[in-house]
Amino acid sequence: MTLAIEDRPSPNHDARPDATPIDMIVLHYTGMPTAAAALARLADPAAEVSAHYVVAEDGLIWRMVPETRRAWHAGVSYWRGASDINARSIGIEIVNPGHEGSYPPYPVLQLAVVCDLCLDIISRHPIPARNIVGHSDIAPERKRDPGEKFDWEGLARNGVGLWPDGVPDLGTGGAVRDAASLRDVRAALDEIGYRVAPEGALDPALATVLRAFQRHWRPEAITGQADAGTLARLLAVARLVQQ
Repeated sequence: MTLAIEDRPSPNHDARPDATPIDMIVLHYTGMPTAAAALARLADPAAEVSAHYVVAEDGLIWRMVPETRRAWHAGVSYWRGASDINARSIGIEIVNPGHEGSYPPYPVLQLAVVCDLCLDIISRHPIPARNIVGHSDIAPERKRDPGEKFDWEGLARNGVGLWPDGVPDLGTGGAVRDAASLRDVRAALDEIGYRVAPEGALDPALATVLRAFQRHWRPEAITGQADAGTLARLLAVARLVQQ
């Protein structure tokens, strides 16, 4: 697919730190009523937010910040030991009103273009599959985007990100609550890249991180519980990350 890209420069960017690799892609939804409103905010100096790319419902891409520069899209965040996610990532905003709006399904064409854009970026930067994430993955206490309607499985099948094939839906029963099992849950989340506290109970912080994991890898049930189905997907993704 030939990417249709128009330049729509934003002033909201700065220099990447020296010797910091570009090794992440972070996907967002715009969370605004229209593409025009999102573009205006991402180009507003007072807003102090931006992204490298914005992808419209019809597949048009706006390039707002050069990849060589640090766009301001991640905010307070964490992934695999890194906390300055803006410094090492490419940010892609996907036009969708999000959970605060009507949160419609992502159009097939839009998803295809996001996938092709990610593949194009990966061709220029050494970005491992484990580092293609959503805003909710890196900031689970603050963000829900791109959300459970985003087709992470479809992207992974086309070479963008990770998806655990062959893991059946085991349902929402059998939630683990003993300290030993919850340590395994925390260890798997940490292996994947999430920041988790070392407590030994199903505390609110762990439930928040589990919801982020479920939005990405188990959208059938966003419960915040370490149920049988979630645990199976969790361990499968952790194994993929280790490969």
